[in-house]
Amino acid sequence: MTEQLLFDKWDLSEVESRDMGIRRYINLSPRIVLHTGGKHANQQFNKSDIPIVERLINRIMREEANNGKKQMAYKIVKAAFEIIHDKTKKNPVQVLVDAIGNAGPREEVVRLKYGGIAVPKAVDTASQRRVDIALKLITDGVHRAAFKSRRSMENCLADEIMAAASYDVRCHSINQKQSIERVAKSAR
Repeated sequence: MTEQLLFDKWDLSEVESRDMGIRRYINLSPRIVLHTGGKHANQQFNKSDIPIVERLINRIMREEANNGKKQMAYKIVKAAFEIIHDKTKKNPVQVLVDAIGNAGPREEVVRLKYGGIAVPKAVDTASQRRVDIALKLITDGVHRAAFKSRRSMENCLADEIMAAASYDVRCHSINQKQSIERVAKSAR
């Protein structure tokens, strides 16, 4: 049996999530289909069945210039993974999983209405939501860094993923995560 590799280079069987809370929600199955066509979208929590790399590609594809251009987003992620591998000499999917684990906030704020006043209340973030928010914060940081800049989207994505994986507080995703958790801490 031939082993399937992501982008014909990286083996997903050696990748594991060190964060126990999100391990179930990061799909690293050996079957690699990077274009599921939304077949998992018919039920609420089935997005966990979509491979995590495809979810990253879909998040990259959501912003202004890349809206609906999946092949462009695919090429951006593929080139970013090459850059990550060249700089870190690690499996880029492992670096992505570590970045998602670091960038997902563990606590956030909800607004509760008591009579006529809204009171902020800190709550633990669900694991599925942690993965979703982490992907959102990473891609938002990439779009901010690449917008009206000479830096390419590939370089910005690689830098953001590597910085989030190493928990660098200067990167957008970790900075925003800490901001969310700081607001939640004050609302306890």
